[in-house]
Amino acid sequence: MGTLLSCYLMPHPPIIVPEVGRGEEKKIQKTIDSLNTVSINIKEKKPDTIIVVTPHGYVFRDAVAVTVFSSLEGDLGQFGARGVRFEFENDLELVEKIVEESRKKDIPIAEINDELIKRYALSKKLDHGTMVPLYFVTKHYATFKLVHMSYGFLPFEQLYEFGIAINKAIMESNKKVVFIASGDLSHKLTPNSPNGYTPKGEIFDNKLLNLLSEMRVEEIIGMDKGLIEEAAECGFRSVCVMLGALDGYEVKAEVLSHEGPFGVGYGVAQFEVDQYKGTSLLEKLYWLKRQRIEEIRQKEDPYVKLARESLEYYVKNKKLMPVPQGLPEEMYSRRAGVFVSLHKDGELRGCIGTVVPQRKNIAEEIIKNAISAGFEDPRFEPVEEYELKDIEYSVDVLTPPQPVKSKQELNPKKYGVIVRKGYRSGLLLPDLEGVDSVEEQISIALRKAGISPDEDYTIEKFEVERHK
Repeated sequence: MGTLLSCYLMPHPPIIVPEVGRGEEKKIQKTIDSLNTVSINIKEKKPDTIIVVTPHGYVFRDAVAVTVFSSLEGDLGQFGARGVRFEFENDLELVEKIVEESRKKDIPIAEINDELIKRYALSKKLDHGTMVPLYFVTKHYATFKLVHMSYGFLPFEQLYEFGIAINKAIMESNKKVVFIASGDLSHKLTPNSPNGYTPKGEIFDNKLLNLLSEMRVEEIIGMDKGLIEEAAECGFRSVCVMLGALDGYEVKAEVLSHEGPFGVGYGVAQFEVDQYKGTSLLEKLYWLKRQRIEEIRQKEDPYVKLARESLEYYVKNKKLMPVPQGLPEEMYSRRAGVFVSLHKDGELRGCIGTVVPQRKNIAEEIIKNAISAGFEDPRFEPVEEYELKDIEYSVDVLTPPQPVKSKQELNPKKYGVIVRKGYRSGLLLPDLEGVDSVEEQISIALRKAGISPDEDYTIEKFEVERHK
């Protein structure tokens, strides 16, 4: 019977490697010391295999990725340190068991082989999210096989379930295994961050590390998705998989360090595995998710309820829903542009709207645009019936656009913008998470329109009445 020995949260800034940092790494000495502590801990356990889940490998929207090459190799050449190079034997026996257990749970798996590498023009080299943690591990212990995987943008509960599948595979093997969740915390931690700054960054880092130190798993999996997104992290989903691997165990958790001198949060933590009780949290996590969705449904106003019912009706009946009776009078009498946005598990699932009204009234505008958001957004596949229970809706009713003579007239929290050049146009709604400046708002709208910033474009602004 195989054994999960321990798990670790390890950051992956390339600058922490002396051959890359060339002295700058001394600014994150606490993190270096903690990574060495973790690596010595791994050496003492002498695992047969180390599993690494990374945010910078082969990340897909709809599947977790597991690499199936017999040999795994890479270097830090893209960071000016080509001499830092590793090659590991892939534990294909354990990989096969992980894939098998995952598919039993209907967890979508992308096996990274030559066919996928060619189809998506991917690199076969190990990513820095794997290389940097293993740089420290191999300084102390190097006689292990590697399993390399990347999380997908799946629901947090499903990533947790993937972790459970990993541990089931470990227990059915004869391997002693260590699990590394590779990931940095907020990328907007301090005002000197190159990614921008939000005070939510520090809130996110402190909250996650505090919850991890007390293994409050339900609160971690149920963390506010807006906070997670605004923090601009890359390690949260790695943590979800790791917590799933620890499901059913008594765990002693310890946060070893946290710092962010470069504006990115680096947290190091270790999770010592004790007795396996076999009592799973998975069913409760899914129940809590259903409860949260039900609470949202109960608070829907007529605009949001109409959007939801319109899409649900169309998915099930393949035709437009008639305008229902009993709506507020203005939804029958007023005309306006309307945007309907769909979110699923914190991720955008579709967004379509009209700047100026195309239908007889707001009610008809919502019905048509809700269906378009579910079926005509070119960024996404059409919504399927099984997804309906997890989709959250918001409806924005627009005021008529007004021309803008100066950027001083704009405010990304109050006004949406439309940029135009000839037949090209791009629109961005106001008060979007992560869009904090006029410059950023216009830049995104220009990219959506395919307009260069140095072209002679026009700007319009509008306000919205947001229902969510």
